[in-house]
Amino acid sequence: MKKTILFFTLILASFYGFSQNSVYGVRAGINISDLDFEDQFDDTPHTHRNGFMIGFFGEYKLSNLIDIAPEIQFSAEGSKEEELRINYIQLPVLFKFNLSNNFALAVGPQASLKAHEYDDGIKNFTFSGVAGIDYMLTDEFFLDFRYKYGLQNLVDDELGVEFKGNTMQIGFGVKF
Repeated sequence: MKKTILFFTLILASFYGFSQNSVYGVRAGINISDLDFEDQFDDTPHTHRNGFMIGFFGEYKLSNLIDIAPEIQFSAEGSKEEELRINYIQLPVLFKFNLSNNFALAVGPQASLKAHEYDDGIKNFTFSGVAGIDYMLTDEFFLDFRYKYGLQNLVDDELGVEFKGNTMQIGFGVKF
């Protein structure tokens, strides 16, 4: 775990050199997440979980149209059932395509590290794909919508089942 935290820290710190064309900020919002079960578990009761997320980000200009935006955030996801609630420390690295002064499309990978019990049958580290849209309300304040699609099985392989996590996020943020 120490290596993973060090890795995340080095990734975020490596963008320090972009400081002339950069902004930093915070974002928070709500999650609506669900687990996508294998067909054999369609009868298993699982309801979506309403959670929250909060995080910090940097945005660095690569060109007039493209920014790169690494983040670190806490996100409450999974299902309502106690044993399927999963809280994560996440590191999305998004490429933002500026469509206008107010709109941007964002896509990129996301690494997630489970933030609780490590021997519960749920993988401790997973990858996802993220896509979203940002709308700037002012020069500092923005709204965003993101969809995260799980690319990996969330359950340890030896259990012989497959769950993938999907999450919608609606957020509000401030750029400094």
